[in-house]
Amino acid sequence: MIFSLPVAAVLVGFLIAYFIKPAINNAVKLLLSFSGAFLLSITIFEFLPELYASGSKNTGLFIMGGLLLQILLEFLSRGAEHGHLHLDNERRQIPWLLLISLCIHSAFEGFPLAENQDLVYGIVIHKIPIAIIICSFLLVSNISRIQVLVFLLIFALMTPLGSFLGQLDIWSPVIKSNINALVVGILLHVSTTILFESSKNHQFNASKFGVILLGIGLAYIL
Repeated sequence: MIFSLPVAAVLVGFLIAYFIKPAINNAVKLLLSFSGAFLLSITIFEFLPELYASGSKNTGLFIMGGLLLQILLEFLSRGAEHGHLHLDNERRQIPWLLLISLCIHSAFEGFPLAENQDLVYGIVIHKIPIAIIICSFLLVSNISRIQVLVFLLIFALMTPLGSFLGQLDIWSPVIKSNINALVVGILLHVSTTILFESSKNHQFNASKFGVILLGIGLAYIL
C-alpha cells in the first residue's frame, strides 16, 4: 500500500487533468483545502505525538529545519507543493528545478510512511490535487507528451522511493527520529500554507471552511 497508493494518486491526478481538463477553479481549490486540513490534522493527531514520545532532545530543532528546508524548496518549485505553479507556456523542456524540488519533497514525505499508516492517506489525498494542478499546466505547455510522462513517472516514484529508504536497517533510531522531525516540519509548512493563505479579497469562504472542518473531522476519526 505504501508503494502503490502514492503512485495511484499521481495517476488519478493525471487522468483528471487529461480527460476532464479542469481549470484551476473552485473545485480543485476546495479539494486542495480539504487535503491540507486532512494532512495537517493527521500530522498533529498522529505523527507529532509519536515523534515527541521517542524522547529525542532535538525534535523541535529538526522540525524547524524541515520548515526552512521547505521554504528553500519552494524557491525552486515556486510553491507547487501547495498548489501554486507558474510555468512559461512556451517552455519546450522539462522544468528541471521544479522536478528536483518535487522529488526532494516527495522522497522526504515518503520516509516515515511504513510506520505511520494513517499518514499514507494524508499524503495520497494531498497528492491528488497537486498532481491535477501540475498536470494541467504541463499539458497546456509546449513540452512533449513523452517528457510530460517522464516528469510524472519520476515524480510518482519518489514517495515510494522514500518509503523504501525509510525501511532500510541502516538508520539508527536517533537518525530516523531526526529525519521524521524534518518531515513533520515540511508537512506543517505545506499544509498550513494551503490553509492560511488569504482568500480572494480577504473574504470569509464558507465552502472552504466547511471542507477544512470535514478534513479535520475525518482525520480525527481515523
